[in-house]
This record gives sequence, structure tokens and C-alpha cells, in this order.
Amino acid sequence: MIAIGFDPGTARLGYGVIDSEPDPQAIDFGVIVTESSEPMAHRLLRIHSAVSELIDRHCPDAIAVESLFFAQNVTTAMTVGQARGTVLLAAAQRNVPVAEYAPSEVKQAVVGYGKAGKAQIQEMVRLILGLTIVPHPDDAADALAVAICHVQSAPFRSRVGG
Repeated sequence: MIAIGFDPGTARLGYGVIDSEPDPQAIDFGVIVTESSEPMAHRLLRIHSAVSELIDRHCPDAIAVESLFFAQNVTTAMTVGQARGTVLLAAAQRNVPVAEYAPSEVKQAVVGYGKAGKAQIQEMVRLILGLTIVPHPDDAADALAVAICHVQSAPFRSRVGG
């Protein structure tokens, strides 16, 4: 299974592409960066174009997106929601199934502990994918973690109809 994981954001949207067969391995990862000086509509268009190109290039079996986590900053939550919507739109336009995971679900799947710290997650991503160094930037490592969560959860989800 090829899965693309996304860590949504409008300034930096992390992505990670993995192939789960025979063992999980990273195919591609990085960030889509937009400038805060650009109008939001142009930033979202840039994200949509880049996500669409990633989907077209890698032909994933699934897309996994971290669900919206409401912190104290409502403005940040709104812009993250817009970035998530852009990813969902690009996936729907290409008929690629989408799964959404809460941050605690990603941590549980990757580390085994739903309140794991960022360093723990990054090191486990490195180990699971057999990388020599922790993926950088952090947004890319987080996106790889979302993709790992999906490929580990997908067999169970299909059995229970999720």
C-alpha cells in the first residue's frame, strides 16, 4: 500500500509518502511552504496544486490526514482547517480514499503511547522506516507518522468497516 500522510498547515504543510510492502519505507517527504504575505486564497491554491501534483506523481492507495486539534488559538485552528480542506478536495478530485486521525491516535500507532513527545515520535519514524537520520523538517516527520499510522490501522479499519 502506498499512503501519503499530511500534517496540515497553511504556512508549512508536511507530507510523507510511504510504501508499506514488504516493510514500511519512505518514498518521499517534505513540506509545502507558502508565504504569509500572500493572500490566503493564493496560499490555498498553491497548496492544492502541490498536493494534487503529489497525488498524481505517487498514485497512492490512500491519503491520511491529521484531524484538527483545537488548541487555544482559534485563528490557527481556522487556517489549519482550510489547509485540511484543500488536501481533502485534492484527494476527492482524484477519488483517493481519505482517513483522518487524531494526534493521539498517530502517537499511539507510532510510539505506543498517545501522549508521546515530538522527539519520541520522530525517532520511532526513523526506526520504523529504517532511515539513518530523523526526517526533517518536523512537519515532514509528523506527516510520515500520519502515513505510518494509516498503514498500521488500515487492515483493522477494513475489518470493522471504518
